[in-house]
Amino acid sequence: MLLESRGWNVLGPATTVKEAFLILDTELPVAALLDVTLKDGAVTIVAEELRARNVPFVVASAYSRPEIIGGDVLIGAPNVGKPTEERRLLTALEQLIAS
Repeated sequence: MLLESRGWNVLGPATTVKEAFLILDTELPVAALLDVTLKDGAVTIVAEELRARNVPFVVASAYSRPEIIGGDVLIGAPNVGKPTEERRLLTALEQLIAS
């Protein structure tokens, strides 16, 4: 609701890798917000697919180094933390699409 109230079109949420791929099969997002751990495992394969499709992403994780759980594909991705502070999230997403 926060992102939609700020003008973002939200395609999810996807709580599993399968749900994430169903979304990617129908629409290509401008940017993505990823949790490191989904119900059916790490977000690694989703992040790899986003990278392959040139879709930038932000990670929302309580881990200080989310790549330890989610793999090298998460190295360098902005981490807005968890719980996520509104301003930090919006700034990170805006920076992604501006670059």
